Order: sequence, then structure tokens, then C-alpha cells
Amino acid sequence: MPSGNPSPPVGSGAVLSKDAAVSDDIRLLGRMLGDVVRVQEGEPTFALIESVRTGAVGARREGQSPVPFLQTLLAGLPTRTALDVIRSFSWISLLANTAEDVHHERRGRFHRSTGTAPQPGSLAAALDRLAEAGITAEEIKTVASALTVSPVLTAHPTEVRRRTVIDTLQEVARLLDLRGRLDMDPAERSDNDAHLHAAILTLWQTAFLRVSKLRVRDEIGEALRYYDASLAAVIPALHADLARAVEQRWGVRITNSHAISMGSWIGGDRDGNPFVTAEVVRSAMELQASTALRLHLEAVDQLSIDLSMSERLVSPTVQLLRLAESSQDNSQFRMDEPYRRALRGVYARLAATAHRLLGTLPTHPPHATLPPYASPEELIDDLRIVDSSLRSHGTAEIADLRVVPVIGAVESFGFHLCGLDVRQNSAVHEAVIDELFRVVGAHPSYASLDEADRVRLLENELQSLRPLLSPVHVYSDLARTEMEIFAAVADGMARFGERIVPHAIISKAESVSDVLEVALMAKNAGLLRSDTTGTGLRCAFDIVPLFETIVDLQQAPDTMNALFGNGTYRQLLAARHNLQEVMIGYSDSNKDGGYLAANWALYRAEAALVDVAGAAGVRLQFFHGRGGTVGRGGGPSYEAILAQPPGAVRGGLRITEQGEVVAAKYSQPALAKRNLEAILAASLEATFLDSEGLGDQRSRAWVVLDELSGLAFEEYRALVYDTPGFTGFFRAITPVGELGKLNIGSRPASRTASDRIEDLRAIPWVFSWSQCRLMLPGWFGTGTAIERWVGTDSDRAHELQDLADRWPFLRSVLSNMAMVMAKADLTIARHYASSLVEDAELANTIMGRIEADHAKALEWLERLRGSADLLFDNPSLARSIRNRFPYLDPLNMLQVELLKQYRATDSVALGNSGPQRDLAALVERGILLSINGLATGLRNSG
Repeated sequence: MPSGNPSPPVGSGAVLSKDAAVSDDIRLLGRMLGDVVRVQEGEPTFALIESVRTGAVGARREGQSPVPFLQTLLAGLPTRTALDVIRSFSWISLLANTAEDVHHERRGRFHRSTGTAPQPGSLAAALDRLAEAGITAEEIKTVASALTVSPVLTAHPTEVRRRTVIDTLQEVARLLDLRGRLDMDPAERSDNDAHLHAAILTLWQTAFLRVSKLRVRDEIGEALRYYDASLAAVIPALHADLARAVEQRWGVRITNSHAISMGSWIGGDRDGNPFVTAEVVRSAMELQASTALRLHLEAVDQLSIDLSMSERLVSPTVQLLRLAESSQDNSQFRMDEPYRRALRGVYARLAATAHRLLGTLPTHPPHATLPPYASPEELIDDLRIVDSSLRSHGTAEIADLRVVPVIGAVESFGFHLCGLDVRQNSAVHEAVIDELFRVVGAHPSYASLDEADRVRLLENELQSLRPLLSPVHVYSDLARTEMEIFAAVADGMARFGERIVPHAIISKAESVSDVLEVALMAKNAGLLRSDTTGTGLRCAFDIVPLFETIVDLQQAPDTMNALFGNGTYRQLLAARHNLQEVMIGYSDSNKDGGYLAANWALYRAEAALVDVAGAAGVRLQFFHGRGGTVGRGGGPSYEAILAQPPGAVRGGLRITEQGEVVAAKYSQPALAKRNLEAILAASLEATFLDSEGLGDQRSRAWVVLDELSGLAFEEYRALVYDTPGFTGFFRAITPVGELGKLNIGSRPASRTASDRIEDLRAIPWVFSWSQCRLMLPGWFGTGTAIERWVGTDSDRAHELQDLADRWPFLRSVLSNMAMVMAKADLTIARHYASSLVEDAELANTIMGRIEADHAKALEWLERLRGSADLLFDNPSLARSIRNRFPYLDPLNMLQVELLKQYRATDSVALGNSGPQRDLAALVERGILLSINGLATGLRNSG
């Protein structure tokens, strides 16, 4: 571990270079971890780890491969010692990540304090751009008042860190932040050191791995804790920031409590997850509502403590006095404190609301039993009485600081907290409808009908008054469980309001009938009926088709055009203000066609769907199904939003957040604010400004990308799907087979028991490639495609370079590809291949092809971007790689050794008893620890 004394802290009395502070923090944390290892595991183990570290750091510093040195040092290491090495480098990687996050915020404060220009991605910078572009007050008021961006926490958890680990790392971050903010005296510095050391000791003695596999309910709880950590406070504050910034620049006031509207798939996404049942859906809704009500109860309780104004000193409004009288608080100690009395009444009514909706009371019981609130709006009305009264006697400052945030939180989160989407595959819906029709005699074989006949039958049933469910028939498990899901949604809406389940997502949507099937299932649960005017049908939630594969994306415009032309569906759209959401999937399209082909198919589909919706008079909103890695649509959200085609961001969008990305973005208030603000800022800019910037060159640019993506598609498919033995190569070189034993999520890794890549989920596909450091889904095929397209034609090379300079889409694609290639390491990947793939000729052939494309990609990135430095435009990531990668190399080397042992012995050893079985179990634990350490260190687990 790093040794030596740390440099002075960053405070008013210290001036350091911009990167010195983070280097000092990492050295400090490394030294403390080394001290812990020395005491806990002994001097020989510490000495070995220190030798590994210095050797890996030295090799990286000299630009050499660490493989030969580490292979010699770590070969034949006893398994228990290997586990200590893995744990050490896993922890220092996580601690380095934490130090980098703290430093990022430190630099942000520095920029703000020195009055530098607003940083790109901030609301201030975005609104400055809009003002410079001549956006009028009326235009900004219209858009900003209706703006809605929705990060959706998904049911694909690749976050491998345990909650207790994240909480301890947050304490480390807090202590590091204090060191940077304060000029500590020696005693304070010693106390800070002691607490840091204690936190690191706690980590060392905490099991890195979960003992048991996560259940869906656990995943729900893991996600909800981010509301306490950051979201509950940050979201209302950002709404206030947006309103204030618009008023300062344009002099108009806006009210928008839904500019950021959180969503969730956790507990509602049942596509391929048999553990999501009606009971789980109910549990998810109740846990969300419980979190929202608890947050509101705590806030109101705190208000009743804070607002101690005496009636002898101020004159509250009549409405406030009435609210106080209705509270039934007759304590003589509060007789002259009307705000406290009023708010105790609000608390009692809110507690009664919790009891009515959830059957529970808060741990701090109310003073009296009062009637519950019928809706969040009633609670808001009472809080506005408090707010108005404070302003009436010169206390607006306190109203702004104390009451307005509480009102904003109730407006944002209601009694539901966030929208829970439900999702299922279209094939499941088809099977359910087929059974329902058969039972009631509507048709003996719906599944055998062509599309036109299906649509006619579905339309007739949607207009019919008869129910499709028979109370006397015993349905199949599939039909019964799916209809129970819709019944659970109906129950949740009746309790918590329609905002609790705003969307039903259809995976593999390909036709009008796929959408109408969901509408009919909703009808049978009472979720679809004639609207209040009696002129059409209204569904309680939006029905959202999801287009995932390359072919699906290509056909999406025709599918949506047919849907918009369906009269029955247009009734549903009209009842929901002609707003249609469409989801596009980045993960499966990438696994299907590779990086460049997927990105271009997504861009093309969006642009075509914008045209289709515009011609049909429909407002379109996109839901971007992105993952954390570039191979699954990841990358900086701000740049990604600005790289969308014109019209694709019209005042809002939704975007999935998952896995390690959730912790990276929302574990602390400062992180949450920066990331949510960037999404808001980019959405405003993309709504108003022409971000494509191609002008009359658009048609030619599209032809170029059509040709390039076609070539990239061919190269990718030829390797992944058409190369004999590639599936075996993939399963050997990566730990994909061992991932199922890592307790990181409830969902099975594959949709079926098949070993085919087609049936593997996109998350383990990407996760596995990151483990062996190839990162193949984030770049493969692009270099060869460009080389083949350009050939020897210098004009084509210049044309492509011009497009890369001018076109945000292509610039973003290349920048993200450079970012992921900077994280790849082909020498380590080659070590995996030579060590783990039994067929050496196959390994050499496939690795040779991968390495050739990699070399071409590097060459063309340099030519098109004007620099051999992959990260010239991302210095913070470059610094991060310098800091962290020497700590990841030993994890890779030990993972290879343990995989070799495990694959050679586990099938026999695990069937025996005694020492052999114990050793095999220990090797398995080491593999899982290495997977965990690499995933969290790379921040690329899926």
C-alpha cells in the first residue's frame, strides 16, 4: 500500500495543483489500508501485497505490461493468501474511487468560488446558451413549465457492493471532504485520521460478498435508500433552482414540480424474472409509499419544531389560526405557538393517511386522531397556509428555507414516491390473450390468426362490455399470474393514485396487436374504461412499446405508423393528451449488431419516429434503455442527450439508471445534484437548439453512416455469431459461467437454459467482457468498418473527419468508444485467452482478429479526433485510470489463476466432502471476490 506522509489539506491555507489533492488522498487511504493489513494479517502478507503494488505501479509507469512480473510473483500463491491480496486491491480500488468523487466536488466548489464561467452541464450554462440564442420569455416559460425528465432505476442490478460497504465509503468521503474544507489543528487532524482508520478497519473486517442471493424485495430496498441519501432533498431543490434561474434571466415565473420525476422498474419488471409476482408488485408499491410518507412525516415533524413563532410576537393569518384550532392540540405549553399546533395537526392527519394506506403508524405517534388526507393536494393546501402566513408577517426568508422545500417534496413525491413501471414480453401477453379468448369462446386459437384478424378481434373486445375472465375456470399459471399483476396495479392505483404505475412496457413489441393485447388485459382489471365524456376509451397508464434489436429498430417507424392509424388506439391516445412514449433499447441492439451498428440504428429509428409522430399529430417522448457501460449506451448523459437527432428531445425524456451507475450518481447529494442538473440542462438545450448541425449535408452524412454501420454490422456478426467456436471462446475467456453464483441480483443471467449468446442477457454479456479487460461490446467492428469504407480514398477520410468535427452524434460515438478502449488492455486479455481457452489455435485465431480490429480502431480514432491520446478530452478519466489501473492488474492475474483451478476441479471436489470440497469453495470465493473487485474498480460492471 502507498506509504509516506500526506501533503497538507486543501483549505484556505494551502495551495496545491489541481490533481495533487486527490493523489494525496489516495496515498493516505492506501497507507491506512496497509497499516490495517499489516496488523490484521501479518507482516509477510503486507510485504507481499506491497511488492505486488510497487511492481504493478512501476510497470504501468514505464508503459510496460504488468503481466510477466505479476505472473511470476503470484504463481502458486496459496489460496487464502490470494484472497487477502484480492481483498486488498479491491478495497484500495474502491477507496481510490471515493477519493476521486470527493476531488470532483472539490474542483466544482473551486470553480464556483473563483467565479469562473458556468461549467457545461449546469443549468446556468444551459440557460446562458438559450438566452444567447434569442429564446424568448414566452418560449422558455412554456417549455420549462412542462419539462419532465425521469431517471428510472431499473431491475437490472449490477451493483455488486453491499449496502454496508457503500455506507462506510460515504463516511470515508465525508471525512475526506472535511480535510479539504477545513484548516484543522493537530488535534482535529488526529481525530479525522482516527475516524478514517476506523472506517477502513471496518471495511477490512466486513465481508465483501453477500452471503445469499438478493431477492426482488431486497433490490427494492437497495434502491429506495437513495431517497434518504440524496434524492428527497436534491430534487425539490433543483426544481427551485430552475424556477429561480428562469426568473432571473427572463423575468417570468414558472411552477414545475415534475421537472425531475423519478421512476423505477424494481419490483415491476417481470420480463424473464419469475420472481416478480403480484405480491412483489404490491410490496414495491407499498414500500415506495411507505418511504414517501415517512419522508413527509419527518419533514412536517421537523417543521413543528422549527416554527416556534409566538402569537404574542407575530400575527398569523386567520387561515393559520383555524388550522391550529383544528389540530386538537390543547397543550398549555403551545397555546401561544400557533404554527407548532397547526403542524402537529398536519402531522396527525398525515399519520392517519399512512394508517389508511398502509395500516401502519409512524414510530413517533401523533397527539390525536384526525381524519386522513384524501390526496397529496390536501396536504399541500395545509402547508401553503403555513407558507402564506409566515410571509404575512415578514418571515418570507424562513418560509423559503423551511416550508417551500417540504411543499416541493410533497408535490414531487406525493404519496407514491416514484412511478413503478411494469414490463413483460409480448409473447407472454399473446399467450394470455389466446387462453382468455379460448375460455370465453371468443376464438379457439387467437395465436394462429394473422395480424389483421387479431386487431379486429381485439378492437371488438375492447369496445365490448363483457368480461373475459371466468370466475369458474381454472386458468394456467401463466394467465393467472399475469392477470394478478394487473389486479395488483389496479389495487395500487386505488390506494396511491395513478402516478404509482404510469407505464406498462412491452418488450419485443412488433405490431399493433402487441399493444392492444395490453390494453385488453388492462380492461379486464378495470384499468381501461370509457372516459368521463363517454366519447372514447381511457387507460390508467401509458402503454409503451420497446424496440430492442436492430431489426426491431428498423421496423419501429412502420409499427408506430400502423398504431397511430388504429382508431381504437387513437381513443386511448386522445384521453392521454396525444402523448406517446416509445422505449428504445441500447443493450440488446448492441449484442445483436455491435457498437456502431446499434448506435446508428437507434439514431435512425429516433429520427424516423419523430417524423411519424409529427405526421400523425402525436407528441412523442423517448425512453432510453441505457446501461452503465458504453456497450449498453452508457457514457456522459449530458453529451448523450445533446447527440440525439432533432426533435427527439422535446421538453423531456426518460432514461434508465442501473447497477454501479446508481451509486456513482446518487449516493451523495452533491453527486445527485450534478447528475440530475446535467440531464435537465441537456434536455433544455436539446429542445431549443439544433444540435445536429449538419444543414444541407444531412442526407450525405446519413448515407455515410448507413454504409459504415452496415460494414461494422457484418464484421461484428461474422465474429460473434458466424465464427465456429466463438461461443466456447467467450465462455472460456470470461467468467460468465461463474457470474450466476455472484449474489448481485434476483434475475437469471439467461432467458433460457441455452448456452447460446442470443439467449444471454445483455448485462452479463457486457459484464463478462469487462472482466477480461477486452470491453469488446464497446468498440469491436468499428475500426475495420472505417478502414474498409475509406480504403485508399483520401477524400473519404477528409469527409469522415469533417463529420466527426461537426456532428455531435458521431463525435459522441467516437468519444465514448475512445473512453472504453482506454479501459481495455489487450495484453491482459491475451493472458486470459492463453491461460483459459483450451484450444490454443482457436484462441490465437479469434484474439488475432480482435487485436487487428483494435489496432484499426486506435488508428482511426487518432486520425478522426486529431490525437493519439484516447482521453485528451476527458482528463479526469485519464487521471482516474492512472490512479486505479495498477490496482486492478493483480485482480485480473489472480482471477485467471483461480478460474483455472476452479474449472479443473470444482465438478469433482464439490461433490465430495472434507478438505477438497473446502478448498474448492475457497477458490470459488476468490473468483467471486475478484469479479466483485474488478467490477467496482472499473465502474463497468454492466
